[in-house]
Amino acid sequence: MLGGTKTPQSNPTQGMISLPSAAKPAPSVSAPPETPREIRPESQKPGTSTANTKSAVFGAHLFTGAFARQGPTQFNPDYLIAIGDSIRLRLWGSVTFDDVLVVDAQGNVFIPNVGPVKVLGVRNQDLQDTVEKAARRVFRTNVFSYASLTEAQPVRVFVGGFVTRPGLYNGTSMDSLLHYLDQAGGIDPDRGSFLNLQIKRGSQIRKVMNLYDFLLDGRIPQVQLADGDVIFVSSRQNIVMVSGLAENAKQFEFVGSEFNGADLMKLAKPFPRATHVRVTRNTGTIKNMEYYPLEKAGSLRVFNGDEVEFTADKRPGTITVRVEGEHLSSQEHELQYGARLGELTKQIVFNERSDVANLQLFRLTVKDRQKLILQTSLKSVEAAALTARSGTYEESQLRANEASLILQWVERAKEVVPTGQVLIAQTDQRDELLLEHGDVIHVPVKDGLVLVGGEVLFPNTIAFEQRLSVEDYIQRAGGYTQNADMSRVVIAHRDGSFDEANDGFFSRTKVRAGDQILVLPKIDMKYRQIAKEIGQIMFQIALMARLVIGL
Repeated sequence: MLGGTKTPQSNPTQGMISLPSAAKPAPSVSAPPETPREIRPESQKPGTSTANTKSAVFGAHLFTGAFARQGPTQFNPDYLIAIGDSIRLRLWGSVTFDDVLVVDAQGNVFIPNVGPVKVLGVRNQDLQDTVEKAARRVFRTNVFSYASLTEAQPVRVFVGGFVTRPGLYNGTSMDSLLHYLDQAGGIDPDRGSFLNLQIKRGSQIRKVMNLYDFLLDGRIPQVQLADGDVIFVSSRQNIVMVSGLAENAKQFEFVGSEFNGADLMKLAKPFPRATHVRVTRNTGTIKNMEYYPLEKAGSLRVFNGDEVEFTADKRPGTITVRVEGEHLSSQEHELQYGARLGELTKQIVFNERSDVANLQLFRLTVKDRQKLILQTSLKSVEAAALTARSGTYEESQLRANEASLILQWVERAKEVVPTGQVLIAQTDQRDELLLEHGDVIHVPVKDGLVLVGGEVLFPNTIAFEQRLSVEDYIQRAGGYTQNADMSRVVIAHRDGSFDEANDGFFSRTKVRAGDQILVLPKIDMKYRQIAKEIGQIMFQIALMARLVIGL
């Protein structure tokens, strides 16, 4: 550097050169403010982001609108300066100058007192050296400069082939391929190829790109685009569908007539618990299946249209069962697969307050089945409410009001979570019951309490007394509400069993310590069939979840 020292650079695009004084200082000129570019409306078309996110095609989730958003120009050291690019030049010292210079049609920028400097085709990282060498011919000392590429050339690029919205899109020559593809709605997941994307200039193919390199390894070459370039997405090639126990359970594309199983596993990334692979061959109407251990999947060959599922086909060695409630032993128990309840109870240390006779078993699979039964019943009520017929206008209005109330009640009932309790206390072979992974054994406490809830004035917990009847407990809870169905009272016992106290049978129903008395609401509806179904569902909810949901 002549006549000065270079100061530390804070950005790769920026540098300082020392220049001698000129005869007359150039006036200070402020650069015009940069106008932010608008994102094309196409990039925000409703539904594009959601459709691509939910697609089963590997790579479709790239195109959600994030790449289409215009960001600040990024420094690319290999970018070649083109006609129309903007370069900011600041001079200070004996000469003061601050302006944005645009590369003209001859590929030059004009520097005051220096003249035209050829920058067309110069790499971005070499821009400072080029300007400095030109300045040495004129200046010697006492002038400093700061030069950087501020804005790449605006270009319009055609995006064609198998994309969602082919067209002509705005951007800059430094924007990536993904920016223009995202503006076009992304690659059509049903027809477009992620492995064969071409960048064309006239009849010449300048670059062929594979988006799997970016998705899997984070590699994407920087390609400088010019006005009128074409990004062409070729038609989709062969596919294989992956499902089951894999991180990338997606549809993959491959080149050639067959695909190696080892390469497929690199793409799909099966979970550690996967032990086998099931291949459904694309053989027409009749499906042929093949089944292999995972260690042999590397030598597998798959073909266009085949389906590959990674599965776990191994018996678990141990299960974990949790013991909660009133006991003195540990809560987590690891047992051998096939263990029975009797083996577990021998490991539990009970105390004098443990209600061993009423052990409770809660099972996840039972909880799921109870939830399914409830959802099925609710769908039936929902359909009946929406399809009920009316004979007159007044009746139709009544039906509409009832339907609105019913649908609101159905939505609340859908949120009910069943307990998943299994009735085990009354069986003679309780100790022979097979345990499952995730089971919860609850040891109730002998607290001598009775819970009264539902349609009573003051839902409460009442101390157990042998002489009291169901009616007595209800009266101690304030009695029935106006909405109570006094003929339908459920007594849910700790062990999972229940009694229903109907009219005339209150005196025969015995209440035990730890019971829960639930008074169900009455259903006042004109349509009897719906009223009957809702009553049954209320009864199911009372037993499955120990809840009362009024209409």
